[in-house]
Amino acid sequence: MTKTLLIKNATVVVTMNDTREEIKNGAVFIRNNIIEQVGNTADLPQAADEIIDATNHVVLPGLINTHHHMYQSLTRAIPAAQDGELFNWLTNLYPIWAGLTPEMIKVSTLTAMAELILSGCTTSSDHLYIYPNKTRLDDSLEAAQQIGMRFHGARGAMSVGQSKGGLPPDRVVEDEQDILRDTQRLIETYHDHSRHAMQRIVVAPCSPFSVSRDLMREAASMARSYKVSLHTHLAENVNDIAYSREKFNMTPAEYAEDCGWVGHDVWHAHCVQLDDHGIDLFARTGTGVAHCPCSNMRLASGIAPIRKMIDAGVPVGLGVDGSASNDGAHMLGEVRQAMLLQRVGFGPDAMTARQALEIATLGGARVLNRDDIGALKPGMSADVAMFRLDQIGFAGALHDPVAALVFCTPANVSYSVINGRVVVRDGQFTTIDLGSVIERHNALAFELANAS
Repeated sequence: MTKTLLIKNATVVVTMNDTREEIKNGAVFIRNNIIEQVGNTADLPQAADEIIDATNHVVLPGLINTHHHMYQSLTRAIPAAQDGELFNWLTNLYPIWAGLTPEMIKVSTLTAMAELILSGCTTSSDHLYIYPNKTRLDDSLEAAQQIGMRFHGARGAMSVGQSKGGLPPDRVVEDEQDILRDTQRLIETYHDHSRHAMQRIVVAPCSPFSVSRDLMREAASMARSYKVSLHTHLAENVNDIAYSREKFNMTPAEYAEDCGWVGHDVWHAHCVQLDDHGIDLFARTGTGVAHCPCSNMRLASGIAPIRKMIDAGVPVGLGVDGSASNDGAHMLGEVRQAMLLQRVGFGPDAMTARQALEIATLGGARVLNRDDIGALKPGMSADVAMFRLDQIGFAGALHDPVAALVFCTPANVSYSVINGRVVVRDGQFTTIDLGSVIERHNALAFELANAS
């Protein structure tokens, strides 16, 4: 049966369309899972199978998270990892993560996705690169289907352990042929190439310091044979640069190019220390960057030159990164931090509120190689986030409600629509019992930490 949904009377609809139109007293009309009309409430159909009154709301395209490690929500604020830089932080956490189980992956994914959805996110990538105790990416994919999130599952991998000069302990690395076989299985089983796809698979060896050059190259070849995207970490901090120069006699960007890891089908997380040559390379090739400001601050990795990247033409999206290096997963909060951090590094006009929102919507869509999300306009996927304005955090800021979303205390959604389905209604999930998920998640987090 055909199902229609009308969102009407919005204080403002932020379309992110070609002219970046913002529509006062706006409305969005959805048929099944696709946006059919966007405009003034008076000009749209007045009847639908379901109607949401968006009075006192800002209506946005669903935000897009381009980098995460959802399993890390089990290890937030671990004492030994609270105050170290990246390599120190990883060294303290790898032994704990070695105890992960399939249930832990699924429950932590549900928890992370719930936090994201409540913060305005409707599409997320997740980079799962550690697979102990018979865990599989399938566990994450099942969670995404259960909660109803649009999902790009990245099949990460680590193959170079400490005995071979890598960072991870040998017990958490995998054989490279096993990695490639499982990646192929996942693509063939789950990847949906179609427009409006809810589920895609990404080929994603973890990082230059945890996999071999051969695996990087073979992974790129496999991804291109199946026409799927590629993702990894790159140039995150000064130690990352030093490792690349010592092991490969190249900068991270040069190494990425050498391995075939540039192009519109590739995006790299962080790139905090990407040099001018790297920025030019990424701009020329359409190689994307997932900017993760909270994580970069938490680990003291530096300030990524996002303003320079955008001005050069590099595709840039936002990522919350793992909940063990951010300790949160609030996408609207990440938008705020992206704006503020660029100002700290490069001046008060380095990024506006609307530019930060654009990175989190259109920017994320471009990075994930999608043309069906990131904007509210006819023909796009029906992914919508709605934020109430009549709450204390926005008091006094309603002369510019769009900017208020970014400048003021990050709020949670009152409604979230994903693929035409109302997943959050009046601040409550319609697809999961969030209280039960949190209770089980906390029990598993204690179990995991105590086991190590």
